[in-house]
Amino acid sequence: MAKSLLPHLSVFLFLFITATASASDWNILSQRSRNGLKISLKNYCESWRLNVELHNIRFFHVVPEECVSYIGKYVTSTQYKVDSERTIEECIVYLTKGCALKGDGTDAWIFDIDDTLISTVPYYKKNQFGGKKLNLTDLEAWMSKAKAPLLDHSLRLFNMLKARGVDIILISARREYLRSATIENLVQVGYHGWTNLILRSPEDEKKEVEQYKADVRRRLVNGGYNIWGNVGDQYSSIEGKPRGRRTFKLPNPMYYVY
Repeated sequence: MAKSLLPHLSVFLFLFITATASASDWNILSQRSRNGLKISLKNYCESWRLNVELHNIRFFHVVPEECVSYIGKYVTSTQYKVDSERTIEECIVYLTKGCALKGDGTDAWIFDIDDTLISTVPYYKKNQFGGKKLNLTDLEAWMSKAKAPLLDHSLRLFNMLKARGVDIILISARREYLRSATIENLVQVGYHGWTNLILRSPEDEKKEVEQYKADVRRRLVNGGYNIWGNVGDQYSSIEGKPRGRRTFKLPNPMYYVY
């Protein structure tokens, strides 16, 4: 009986050693694409980031370990600022040339808050730029300090909308108990004069973020609002019906909310 097991055991050990060696030898720097193109770590991480923004990569919990440094450099770079500002510029072009505002109190524009109006990059800088699994309690403790810095390009759009008499609705996945800290943070960096700030109630917390925000927009539309634009850094902020006449996605490769 023991002798009959030896050939099988030998095969198993061979496969195990081969697989282990293959895993330990794997390196992104030695990989090639299907057409033989040599792939660098920068190529790989830039492709990963781009496909997050294109919504081809979804439901990720952490940034790939090998890309943490790259993502950190991106969200603290001039390129990130330029990418974000370009999104807001397109909002402004649409607002000034594509919106036939009615001026009767039914014109509305929706903003998300985190990484749309204010930045959580300082928090994520201390947490490997998304390379560390999110600790919600820790994040909310940081939010409660009301120290998130301004995204100044978004404030420019905010003020333009306000000057045109558009009702500004803020819809955030933040929980209701953070209302005071959220208002304090927004006001101290320059935001004031919004029409409504909607945060998640205990009942809303039972829903996925996309469904929660879509439900809020439906209530707004049913109440007579015409949503001209909707800006957020997550697809969960701009997908689901009704979306609004135009949606605009700001860059954010650090985390995925759904």
